[in-house]
Amino acid sequence: MVAPSELVGAPQVAVRPVGARPVFYLVGTLLLTVAGLMLIPLAVDLAHGHEDWWAFAVGSAVSFILGAILARWCRCELQSGLDLRQAFLLTPVSWLSVAAVGTIPFYFSEFGIVSGSLTNAFFESMSGLTTTGSTVITKLHEAPPGLLIWRAQLQWIGGIGIIAVAIAVLPALGIGGMQLFRTESSDRSEKAMPRVRQIAKGIGLVYVSLTIAAGLSYWAAGMTLFEATAHALTTISTGGYSTSDNSLGNWNAGIQWISALFMLSGGVPFVLYVRFLAGERHALWDHQVKTLLGFLAVVIAGLTAWLALSGQYALPDAARFATFNTISIVTTTGYATTDFQLWGNIAIGLFFGLMFVGGCTGSTAGGIKIFRFEVMASLLRVHFLRLLYPNGVFPRTYAGKRLSDDVIGSVVVFFAIFFTCYSALTIALMAMNLDFATSASGAVTAIANVGPGIGEIIGPAGNFSTLPDPAKWLLSFAMLLGRLELFTVLVLFMPRFWKG
Repeated sequence: MVAPSELVGAPQVAVRPVGARPVFYLVGTLLLTVAGLMLIPLAVDLAHGHEDWWAFAVGSAVSFILGAILARWCRCELQSGLDLRQAFLLTPVSWLSVAAVGTIPFYFSEFGIVSGSLTNAFFESMSGLTTTGSTVITKLHEAPPGLLIWRAQLQWIGGIGIIAVAIAVLPALGIGGMQLFRTESSDRSEKAMPRVRQIAKGIGLVYVSLTIAAGLSYWAAGMTLFEATAHALTTISTGGYSTSDNSLGNWNAGIQWISALFMLSGGVPFVLYVRFLAGERHALWDHQVKTLLGFLAVVIAGLTAWLALSGQYALPDAARFATFNTISIVTTTGYATTDFQLWGNIAIGLFFGLMFVGGCTGSTAGGIKIFRFEVMASLLRVHFLRLLYPNGVFPRTYAGKRLSDDVIGSVVVFFAIFFTCYSALTIALMAMNLDFATSASGAVTAIANVGPGIGEIIGPAGNFSTLPDPAKWLLSFAMLLGRLELFTVLVLFMPRFWKG
């Protein structure tokens, strides 16, 4: 959501109150960009003769006016970049600002449950921007085309935004072990692109190229051009918004295999694509990618066997359903081809657990992330070895490299905070008279940015429209919290952050 070239250099200790002027200047320029993007769904509605175009006209005007005011009044030089606390502030404020103006077209639309409901409109906007994919809208086949494209655009914006944050902001802030992925200090990254600005350009090109490739593939496989465009935007961003209430179950098997491939491509670190195109032939065979593929292979094989041997599907269909839905949940895309809850309790428990996993860091996927599980596995291995051999020396490593204490500490703290927040969210949702399945799965699907939950209400065959308004606001906050890796949001609640 922010330009990587304008963000954090080396982290510095702040000794004065946080200066908000550069932050709001960047937010203003971002809102000006969003104002321009709203003209696309406006044009789509006009081309289809739909009256909802004026909702985007209002949204674009408001976004432009707010952006112009902030950019003009807070204009400043950014040659030295932002300091530590300004970067902490910019990230959540920029996402909240875009989600807020993104709410306007939903609110003023004349379609469905989002029309005139601030709660539902904001929930849909935040879910889209954070690429969560949870929705309150039903009868999508009747929705205005501009609204469908705007939902897809929000997810596409959020996808490229989180890649930028994961590459330029989080490693510098040392959040959750992201120090491992500092692009400017990595020898391997420097061979391909020595500066963040160049990396950003390369990633942008890859992101657009994959989106176009997905759209053309969908179109060739049987989708209309409109459907192909909307789904391409939400597949590469691992967002999961569809133009049908039946999600990808509304299309043929070929389209589902294509979707599985591009969902997986969105769950891979985009820096690896840049390095591959720069000549590193083995760049895509990264440690994280190998772990992700191995994990998916084991889960898919086991689930396929279960579906086939239990007589629920023939082997080809079992393989397709298992592959698609497993990749969809692990990459936190949230598409569905069928209600996997009908497969039995084993499948329900499996998919509930998969919601926590996530894809690779530096991808558009949410979740805890594969590398953190690898770090924790390394710690557990060393701990058990020391129990057996108290005098032995067992280095803690990741991808063959020794892990520093600050990375280990960051990962352990991330796990602790993640499950603390998850537990608190679950209890809060149950306090709103929601059943345990809805509360527990709603909490994880929001904080891990997955999309569908478990149970009759918010499962793959349901949606979030019937939840009470307080629950929707809480889940909207959880989506932002999870998308920005927890600490970037939680640190703003510390009084000392503002005092210096």
